[in-house]
Amino acid sequence: MSASCLVRLIRCSGSNIGRSGLLQKAFDPLPFQLDSHKTKLPLFCRQVYGPSGRQYSNTRFDPDGSGRLTTWDSFGIWDDRIDEPIMLPPSIRYGKPIPKVSLSKIGCASLIGQRKENEDRFQVSQLNENTLYFAVFDGHGGSEAADFCEKYMKKFIQDILAEDNNLESALKKAFLEVDKALAKHLHFYPNGPGTNAGTTATVALLRDGIELVVASVGDSRAMLCRKGKALKLTVDHTPERRDEKERIKKSGGYITWNSLGQPNVNGRLAMTRSIGDFDLKKMGVIAEPETKRLTLHHVHDSFLALTTDGINFIMNSQEICNVINQCHDPKEAAQRISDQALHYAGASCPAAAGRSLMPPASTRYFLQTSLTCAIQAVLPG
Repeated sequence: MSASCLVRLIRCSGSNIGRSGLLQKAFDPLPFQLDSHKTKLPLFCRQVYGPSGRQYSNTRFDPDGSGRLTTWDSFGIWDDRIDEPIMLPPSIRYGKPIPKVSLSKIGCASLIGQRKENEDRFQVSQLNENTLYFAVFDGHGGSEAADFCEKYMKKFIQDILAEDNNLESALKKAFLEVDKALAKHLHFYPNGPGTNAGTTATVALLRDGIELVVASVGDSRAMLCRKGKALKLTVDHTPERRDEKERIKKSGGYITWNSLGQPNVNGRLAMTRSIGDFDLKKMGVIAEPETKRLTLHHVHDSFLALTTDGINFIMNSQEICNVINQCHDPKEAAQRISDQALHYAGASCPAAAGRSLMPPASTRYFLQTSLTCAIQAVLPG
């Protein structure tokens, strides 16, 4: 008898078996009368010892005889079972088990730093019966644009998806429509505080627990943790990108650098795409997002994180990934990332160490910005 066969018999025969009686216990004959006038034939079944005594089972979904059914992911995986329920229609459609991503598995946190007002906004909700919606908006020049996106972006996406089932094209249309609607909204308040307001926008849609599409304008980011490594899903829209800089210059805009060495469009805006900022639309600042679509692998993908610049300029994507991997709860992870970024910024500040010297300009900038982290769609991987 081979070693693999021996192990198989031991696993399948319960805990009451000894070496000497291995074959006898594994294959005890069960008397069974096929017919009253025919010969009695033994039927060999694996014995299962349950709480009510000896039972017989021939199913591979109860290998240890405990009476507890095996979950879908326990074959070949030890001590790493997924407790989330399986969504049957998507699993059948895609040909593999797809666990449900619950809204309870999402954590968000936002810190104001040393600013007077937090212009960051985030939103998490169920878009429809099979699609989840995640978004972060980092406002500038006032919170009007971020507030408007927080209030209306989801509605625009829902309306467009009712006619266009393609998530990428729906997100592109929604961004442009929200930008137009914001322009009309601000037109009625020409002397209001939000005339030059704008915002970044990073929106993720997760359909059927497996199809992920991300759209973004500005420098807020989306990152997926795959096999413990950070997978960037967005690229910042800044004047440092050659393609973005060329569009700005062709449109009649120009690039300047501030005291921190950061390039700005027309000396005012640190990004080349945004929702709002209507005084710079003719200078090449657009609201059309870049999108990325990918299929999730729940065995390898752990979580999706959306972050604003207050975190991104302090911690790189892999550092964010490492910190989140050390947390057991998405809400704890979001708060820890925000706290960690603020701590990193303050640690380099001489004033924080009790000295009378002013902190460097770069540190003052990070301390005065808002920090928002949304550990969203924590996947059961």
